[in-house]
Amino acid sequence: MMRRHLALITTAVLVAAGVGPSHAQGAEQVLLPDLRQAPVGCGGGFSGNPSWCVDWDVCPVADPAAPNGECVQVGPIGAVRLRFTTSADNVGDGPLLIHGSRADAGQREMTARQAFQSAVDGSIPMAYDQAQHPVPATLYYEPAATHEHWHLLGFEHFQLRTPSGDTVVTDRKTGFCLGDRYETRDRLPNRPTADDSPQSRLAAALQVNRCGHHSPGALSVVQGISVGHGDDYLHTVDFQWLDITAVPSGVYDVVNVVNGDRTLVEKSYANNASAMAVSIRWPGNATAPPATVTIPPQVRLLRNCPGAERCAALRR
Repeated sequence: MMRRHLALITTAVLVAAGVGPSHAQGAEQVLLPDLRQAPVGCGGGFSGNPSWCVDWDVCPVADPAAPNGECVQVGPIGAVRLRFTTSADNVGDGPLLIHGSRADAGQREMTARQAFQSAVDGSIPMAYDQAQHPVPATLYYEPAATHEHWHLLGFEHFQLRTPSGDTVVTDRKTGFCLGDRYETRDRLPNRPTADDSPQSRLAAALQVNRCGHHSPGALSVVQGISVGHGDDYLHTVDFQWLDITAVPSGVYDVVNVVNGDRTLVEKSYANNASAMAVSIRWPGNATAPPATVTIPPQVRLLRNCPGAERCAALRR
């Protein structure tokens, strides 16, 4: 494993260049993660034609305030939701690792720091005080019955956009609990193996990571994604949707963006977005949605564009 790390020294970056001199700790070289937004509506680790993905649907709900309301087929429709699975892969040189901490249980949120694996000896900071990069995002405990764990805010965002790029709808997603939920098919030299290396020990923990489940009194938590792994949220999970109740008929992009504010340090930001082009048509070829919705619109997948923020404007 050490050979893998040493071979990457020539391409590693200085902590000072990525996170500022106050956290440089000298000129230590590190292995950076690379977050890749996976195709919208595809299950984690999917490697086929993304236009064949079926992990998305249209869900009419009676109660628009319910974050994960039951889809209804008859009766009053309070909101129409376009639901989709979203996934983020780490295809970089080192793990994504976030440490959260608070001084006492009286603080409602934890502050966060990103830790980087050393390209010199392979070590990984396993404590908040050792992590090199302060992150503006915070973590909070989500008490909802389907969660009951600590969420990292702002990791991913979803939007519905026009072909020209104007935002029509934004998400209401509150946070994420990151872990190694699946493996990618990429050939990556620093993918953890079944040895006793620091990244392998971390991966073993991230495979079962539940972000302080049932621990509202926790003073610290860890989240992250190992090299060659990813974290996914199924379309049936709370807030994995965009509300299209008031959206006119037309063609739109469903855009997913990971680390959109670039507060997490990565090897590259060029692959942080993916888009899915859809056609939304209200019954009777109506241009605008009805004042009272009794039948949801028809939504049809036009194409899927991994790695791009624009998909609807592309020519077939």
